[in-house]
Amino acid sequence: MTFSIVARSADGRLHGVAVASKFLAAGAYVPAAEADMGALATQAYVNLAYRPQGLALLRTGLSAAEVVAALVATDEGRAQRQLGVVGATGDGVTYTGAECHDWAGGQGGPGWAVQGNILAGPHVLDAMRDAWLAGTEEQRFAERLVAALHAGDRAGGDRRGRQSAGLLVVGKGAGYGGTTDVVVDLRVDDHPDPVTELARLLSVHVMLFERPDPDTLLDLAGDLADEVGARLAAAGQFSGGDLDHALASWAGIENLEERMVPGRIDPVVLAHLRSTTPDEVRLA
Repeated sequence: MTFSIVARSADGRLHGVAVASKFLAAGAYVPAAEADMGALATQAYVNLAYRPQGLALLRTGLSAAEVVAALVATDEGRAQRQLGVVGATGDGVTYTGAECHDWAGGQGGPGWAVQGNILAGPHVLDAMRDAWLAGTEEQRFAERLVAALHAGDRAGGDRRGRQSAGLLVVGKGAGYGGTTDVVVDLRVDDHPDPVTELARLLSVHVMLFERPDPDTLLDLAGDLADEVGARLAAAGQFSGGDLDHALASWAGIENLEERMVPGRIDPVVLAHLRSTTPDEVRLA
């Protein structure tokens, strides 16, 4: 009743899971991940114990294949389980029990595994695999995961229909404010087009929480400083004085604080400021 991808970024710093299903809140049940250790997806007749047990096994240094073998060996319900695991190194590994509803199966390769059950057919996983492999190191890891999920969805996905999707990405100290390992944790629990909605939420997440690219930052000086000051004034956030402070205050209200750099402005922040204030203020 679910299809998913578990993967590791090319540099090994990030691990993640993307999942979709004709099942309420699949993102709350299927994925688990731990920074520098790996990620897993438990599905079909979900065994939630796989999540803490699998991460604990990865912590001991076992390979993905060894983790899969250990989890299913002691599970009396393994014939109805499906599981995908990727570790800190090596290939991703997938397992499909003999009693999972057709069509069910999985594929794995260097740093990735895709799996699904009650699918439109094996071509769903082929599409996910191809989309993942077509990705590049320059592409955001989370967006690459969602692209693979979207490819599976377009290929027919869960043959019963659509309902939910989820995305979990972890990396050591790579989350909000550098105080968490959770980089992205987004869920669409009940929606007619959950994968598309998940992609939309990810684009909002990138805007709000991704740190700026240093190479794109603009100096907050001259005409640009005048424009930013005028727009902040129009928003009721500036009446003269420290422009940096006023911009940071406005950014905090808009949830853009992760993109603040003193003396400079992120083009993403500038675009949002321009979109929320009238163009006439540029000449004020």
